[in-house]
Amino acid sequence: MAKRFPVVAVTGPRQSGKTTLARQAFGDKPYVSLEDPVELGFAQTDPRGFLQRFGHGAVFDEAQRWPELFSLLQGMVDADRAPGRFVLTGSQQFGLMAGVTQSLAGRVGVTRLLPLALSEINLGISNDLHTHLWRGAYPALWQTERTTTEANDWFGAYIVTYVERDLRQLLQVQNLSTFQRFVRLCAARTGTLLNLVSLATDAGISHTTARQWLSVLESSDLLFLLPPYHRNFGKRLVKTPKLYFTDTGLAAWLVGIRDPQLLALHPMRGALFETWVVNEFRKFRLNQGLPTELYFWRDNNGLEADLVFETEAGLQCVEIKSSQTITPDLVRAGQRASRFVNEPAPAPWLIHGAPESYLREGVRCISWQRFAEPLSG
Repeated sequence: MAKRFPVVAVTGPRQSGKTTLARQAFGDKPYVSLEDPVELGFAQTDPRGFLQRFGHGAVFDEAQRWPELFSLLQGMVDADRAPGRFVLTGSQQFGLMAGVTQSLAGRVGVTRLLPLALSEINLGISNDLHTHLWRGAYPALWQTERTTTEANDWFGAYIVTYVERDLRQLLQVQNLSTFQRFVRLCAARTGTLLNLVSLATDAGISHTTARQWLSVLESSDLLFLLPPYHRNFGKRLVKTPKLYFTDTGLAAWLVGIRDPQLLALHPMRGALFETWVVNEFRKFRLNQGLPTELYFWRDNNGLEADLVFETEAGLQCVEIKSSQTITPDLVRAGQRASRFVNEPAPAPWLIHGAPESYLREGVRCISWQRFAEPLSG
């Protein structure tokens, strides 16, 4: 993107590695954090004087904190459209994308950086599925060997920081504990159909408030909604989506799972595994510069596929099961996942928690460990 656009914007959740990536990829450019009160004060009181220092470009971290930046950059890049001149990062899509779409349309390439994919984590550190589900994928938790207590403390600090720094800028929440309860309820529903009425009732808030808070969680990349697949694209927009957290470690912490060994028999093990797999697909596509374009399928006749996406060979159906033993029932579930496709299609996939990968009765049984080398076939 930096070879084609004068401005590149990198969005994604807090602590996903945006700043590190931008500073390493564009180490020759000055770096400015707009969370620094000195820099932000300079920018607000003397914006033109502030930007005169960066005629050849810069990396502006947390760019949404200075909304005037976008209109000022518009004039600068129109005068000199050298590619890769400015890099913007932001952890609030509301603020960052509002400025991008209003002032920098046609001048900016936008990409999203999610936490680490399995291919970016050394399996030598841990080859245990439950550890990966429980720890999640934020870089800080894999950078060093952290104890269970240290990881729990990190998640706690992350939520407090998110609520205190991001939430107060976007919402006027009278009772922060109510919002935190809402976030925990969302985590407990990861991998399930979104029922906004039930969610609002359990949180003790109105339907309108629940929808507004859900939008804020989406904009902060704490969760996302997976739309249902339908031949008619318009119907994909009106049918009920599924709710997923972006990180299984954060979801596990929010529902009170404080140790990876507890996941083996925990009732949320399957939902967290499904959440992890769907996120691996999202990360792969985003890291390849592709739109996500992932869906699920469910009908009134009991046919369902946890994940579907379109390929040149036809509609690829994916069934996701956390079991570490491949039983005939699991294979049949993989076969059922593609029965709604009334046209030639590739063999259905069954992604599971065992270490082996093989073809069985027309179903490609794929180990979770294969995500460590997603381009190997």
